[in-house]
Amino acid sequence: MHALVVDDSEVTRLMLRYILKSLGFEVIEAGDGREGLAQLKRSGDTDLVLVDLFMPEMDGLEFVREVRRQPSYDHIRLMMVTCANEMESVSTALEAGANEYLMKPFSQEMVLEKLQLLGIGRC
Repeated sequence: MHALVVDDSEVTRLMLRYILKSLGFEVIEAGDGREGLAQLKRSGDTDLVLVDLFMPEMDGLEFVREVRRQPSYDHIRLMMVTCANEMESVSTALEAGANEYLMKPFSQEMVLEKLQLLGIGRC
């Protein structure tokens, strides 16, 4: 399985890359939503995207909305990863097209639990 991690924090990308690789994913990364869209176009076979809500250039909501506008990406599972824990932020992300929502700080077990909710589980 192939995953894309889109986050402006290098530390968060490193942590998610480590967790996802330990679960059997091939991982690519992007520092903002625009770069993430470019990576999606280049990779062609992405199954999962973990995207931060707050980023420069293009934030996570804009990224999710743009991905959901393109039917060729309908199969991709989108998980918003952020420290915003208000119910309104969760609702907005899900309404925009995110499939799941992961709160920071997170652990490997939390990521695995969310992947299982998405029907992905261990690879």
